[in-house]
Amino acid sequence: MHQLIDSYAQAISDEKQAAVIDGSAAGTEKRYKVLFHDYQNPDALRRLAGKIKDHTLHHLEEYLPKAEAALKQNGAHVHFADSADDAKATILEILRSHEVTRLTKSKSMAAEEIHLNPYLIENGIECLESDLGEFIIQLDDDEPSHIVKPIIHKNRRDIAKTFLREGIANDYNDDPQTITHRARYHLREKYMEAQAVITGANFVSAESGRLVLVTNEGNTRFGMAPVDVHIALVGIEKIVPTDRDLGVFLNLLGRSATGQQLTVYTEFIKGPKSPTQPSGPTNMHVVFMNNGRTDVLESKCREILRCIRCGACQNVCPVYRQASGHAYRSPYGGPVGAVLSPLLFGDRFPELADLPKASSLCGACNEVCPVDIPIPDLLLRLRDKAKQEKVYSPGALPMSPFATLATSPSVWRTAMNMSKAMNHLPIHMTPLKPLQEWLNQRTLPAWKGGDFRKWLEKRQK
Repeated sequence: MHQLIDSYAQAISDEKQAAVIDGSAAGTEKRYKVLFHDYQNPDALRRLAGKIKDHTLHHLEEYLPKAEAALKQNGAHVHFADSADDAKATILEILRSHEVTRLTKSKSMAAEEIHLNPYLIENGIECLESDLGEFIIQLDDDEPSHIVKPIIHKNRRDIAKTFLREGIANDYNDDPQTITHRARYHLREKYMEAQAVITGANFVSAESGRLVLVTNEGNTRFGMAPVDVHIALVGIEKIVPTDRDLGVFLNLLGRSATGQQLTVYTEFIKGPKSPTQPSGPTNMHVVFMNNGRTDVLESKCREILRCIRCGACQNVCPVYRQASGHAYRSPYGGPVGAVLSPLLFGDRFPELADLPKASSLCGACNEVCPVDIPIPDLLLRLRDKAKQEKVYSPGALPMSPFATLATSPSVWRTAMNMSKAMNHLPIHMTPLKPLQEWLNQRTLPAWKGGDFRKWLEKRQK
């Protein structure tokens, strides 16, 4: 782990760390039970999903125009945004063209990525998060710390205090059902006052132009029902070739994200409201966003764009569990963020170059990934890229001394003999300051057993 991640993990409160560990461990256990109960060979399904995504990414120049044509045929307006600024400006222009001043918004990692909410609010648009977790994040002026469970770092007592402080509750009550009812009562009124809704999209079918929205709260349905304008902000990597492919991804997404066979609400949005429908938006706008994705496609880490934002790699990651998502300083935390964030934001935020080192390379993230992304391999590629470009993380120990040790048997033997003395050397006596800082946050295991070389020499005789 990098020192910045270490420092954050060390300073995190016990209560917050317990919430993250409990929430992520429960998610991993649920995923394992349902996936291996329902499928005899879930790994084959993961590999199939990875191949479908790889095929799409390799032929994006074919499927993106196809999706655009299908969406237009369905009555939607299609826009393309090359950067975060382009995406925000496009959305603001759409809202102003429809004279929208109030809207609700469902959870969208793409919107978090470009910090859409503060931008709209600064430009006079009242923008309210309707996902319960994101709603609480907005009230607390906080940042989400998980892709699927944005308030994994909070407990019910934190939420009850927030509701009391914000006047959503007249008294303190941390009963989860009561908290949910109070949020529902508050949000229902806001849905009816809104003039537009902004969503993301989990998938877009190039074949039919259908947008697929997956939620457990139904907030996208409530958001769309009373308004005239629907805007979907979609990363270009969310396209899949056919409707049939959706069956593979939807079966994997629910099981990987929350341990459900299928999420409670799975919506297929084909276009704006038809004349026979009683309610829904009459104007639908889809904004396809690049924001560095084509650069990722051209890199050695293009596989990261397979990601379907399930959060399974976060749940299983020992580093994430100790540090929480906030330690990654990006909307994308955990193993996926350690790869994606430096690629998407590295030019603007070079300090994120340390994130690929925030991993033990245990491989658990690859084992649970529903689209079989080789995250440990990608982390190593990014580490090598940083080495080639001479981008060194602050506080990181140089590996060249270890390389000298590991390639010289005589020097290695001498070092191993000397290393036993480290068990008796006080930390403050360590001569090298970087080593001292490193040891301050780690405890060397006590020496156990005998000398391996002597043991092996006896065995060979």
